Amino acid sequence: MILVNLLGLVLIAFIVWWFWLYQQKPQGFDAEHQVIKVSSGVYLPAKLMLKANQAVQLRFLREDEAACSQTLVIPDLGISVDLSLGKETLVDLPALAKGEYAFHCQMQMYRGQLLVA
Repeated sequence: MILVNLLGLVLIAFIVWWFWLYQQKPQGFDAEHQVIKVSSGVYLPAKLMLKANQAVQLRFLREDEAACSQTLVIPDLGISVDLSLGKETLVDLPALAKGEYAFHCQMQMYRGQLLVA
């Protein structure tokens, strides 16, 4: 009985860490070669560093069949895009001011961040 409770606590701790505490390191963005993969419940990479005042085109490749992975939302920019399964989807961003811009699926289970400097 104690083993079952301990296992339950370990699983709860892992879920809290995975969904709320884990932070990926920001990556510089290479517009020509970089694809943001939507796979296994996450965006890879999930944190992108962009240059301020430059329009950019993001390329998303949805590999995850989960319904939640279908829609990409960037609320601060008023962007909502359906991502095709197995095909790249291009998302054009305007020149952005310095700051942080969250992006996520419609249920906010898949989450990422644009760091503009």
